[in-house]
Amino acid sequence: MTTLNIDSIRELFPILQQKIYNNPLIYFDNAATSQKPLSVLQALEQYYTTSNANIHRGAHTLADRATQSFEEVRKKVQTFIGAEEPEEIIFTKGTTESINIVAQSFGKKFLKQGDEILISCMEHHSNIVPWQIIGEEKQSVLKIIPITDSGEIIMEALENLLTEQVKILSITWVSNALGTINPIKKIIELAHKNNTLVLIDAAQAVAHLEVDVKELDVDFMAFSSHKMYGPTGVGVLYGKRKLLEQLPPYQGGGEMIQKVTFERTTYNHIPYKFEAGTPNIGDVIAFGAAIDFIESIDKTKKKKYEQELLHYATTLLQSLPYLKIIGQAKHKTSVISFVIENYDTLDIGLLLDSKGIAVRTGHHCTQPLMHRLSLDGTIRASFSIYNTTQEIDIFIDALHKIIKKKK
Repeated sequence: MTTLNIDSIRELFPILQQKIYNNPLIYFDNAATSQKPLSVLQALEQYYTTSNANIHRGAHTLADRATQSFEEVRKKVQTFIGAEEPEEIIFTKGTTESINIVAQSFGKKFLKQGDEILISCMEHHSNIVPWQIIGEEKQSVLKIIPITDSGEIIMEALENLLTEQVKILSITWVSNALGTINPIKKIIELAHKNNTLVLIDAAQAVAHLEVDVKELDVDFMAFSSHKMYGPTGVGVLYGKRKLLEQLPPYQGGGEMIQKVTFERTTYNHIPYKFEAGTPNIGDVIAFGAAIDFIESIDKTKKKKYEQELLHYATTLLQSLPYLKIIGQAKHKTSVISFVIENYDTLDIGLLLDSKGIAVRTGHHCTQPLMHRLSLDGTIRASFSIYNTTQEIDIFIDALHKIIKKKK
C-alpha cells in the first residue's frame, strides 16, 4: 500500500472518532460530502470569535481583517486550480449555483431560438435542470451525449453532436453516481474546434484529481467546498475573464454595483459583479483551511492510495453472490455503485447503518442515468483519504451476512 500515515490523517477528523449503534463510524459517503478536519473547524470558529464583520465596506479593524482573510482564499483557489488571476474566481453557494449562473447569464446573453445546448447522459440534476429552464425560455434545444453500458461517454456520438448550432457544452468531469472519469481535455479540444464553449462540473473531481484550468483551456468550471473537506454553502465558479466580462449579472443587490440611481445602475467589475449581497464569509475562510489541508498531503500518494482502496473494494465486492457493480469504466475515482439482486437499495443502506457504515442509496440525483441503466437506484460507497482497507473488510463482511441471511 501507499506510504501515507493514514492513522495520523484520521486523527485530524473529530467526527470519525464516534460510534454509531455502538460500532465505530465507517464513513463511505464521501461523494455526497466529505468530512472536515479540525483545522477547518478551527478556522470557522476563529473567524466568528476574532474577526466577525462584513467585508469590503467597513473602515474598522475587524472589517479589514475579515476582508483580507476572505480575499486570501480567492488567491488560494486561483493557485489551486491554476487560474490566470484571482478575479476569475467567483464565490457562490455551491456547484449548483455556479452552473445556474452560467446557464442564466450566458443563456440570456447569447442563446437564441434553435441554438443547441449539449450535456451528457450521466449528469447530476444540477447540470440538467438549469439548462432545461433556460432552454425553454430561449427556445433552445437540449441534446444528450449517450454513454455505453459500462458508463463511458461515446466519443463518436459526441463528435457527431458537435454541430455549429451547439453554443455550449456542459459536462461532468467525474460522474457522482458511477465514478467515471471523463476524458475532459479531449472533450474540451473537440468542443473548441467547433467554436463551442465548455463548462465543467468538477464537483467530484477537485478532491481527487490534479486541476489546471489553463492547461485544460476550459471556459467555465464549477465545484463545491464541501466535497473537498470544506464547509457546506460555499462553491466556486471559475470563468475566463473575457467571458465573465461579457456576461450580465445573475443577481442584483449590494456589492455587485458601482453606482446606483433610480434611472440607471452601473455594475461592478469581476468577480464582484456576480457576488451580490453579503457572502458566506466565515465558511469561505474555512474553505481556505480545507485547501491548505489538501495541499499538505502528497497529491500523487493520495491519488494512488484512493485508487488502491477502489481496487481493493471492487475485488471483494465482485466475489459476493447476487451483487452487480454498476459502472465499469476504465478510468474511475474511488466510487463504487452496485445493486444486489432482489434487494431494495434503501433496505441495504439501513442495515449497513445499523453496523455503523454510512453509504448512499437511491438515484444520486441522476434519474436520467438510472433510467438509461434500467435501474431505480444503486448503493454507492465512496472512499476518501481517511478510509482504510480494514473498514472495507468490515463493510464486505456486513454485506456478506446480509446476503446470506436473506437468501
